[in-house]
Amino acid sequence: MTRGAALRAVRRRESYAGRRESYAGSMYARRRRNYFLMMGGCVVLFVSAWAVVRLWSMPVAIAMCVVAMVIPPIAAMVANRRGPEDRWWDDPSGDPTSDEWWDELDGKKRH
Repeated sequence: MTRGAALRAVRRRESYAGRRESYAGSMYARRRRNYFLMMGGCVVLFVSAWAVVRLWSMPVAIAMCVVAMVIPPIAAMVANRRGPEDRWWDDPSGDPTSDEWWDELDGKKRH
């Protein structure tokens, strides 16, 4: 292998690694943001129900707690669902021929 071919191979691997990290970072950032927003709403509902709302209406405070009780499982499902742009199951492998082949099978590249 010539020096130029070796440098091209290293650059190609670096570009795949950078793409994979940026993609994974944005995917996990979106998931974390959604999860923490929903769980923050859960905490706000629970705390406000027993700190403020119970003074005016006990049934409304209990209803707020029931809604807060349902949020954590929904937050877990929403945070872990696969988005239409997520490709976590077939991240680029680093082999350009294999990646092109899988992209063609997935219909990602149209000729």
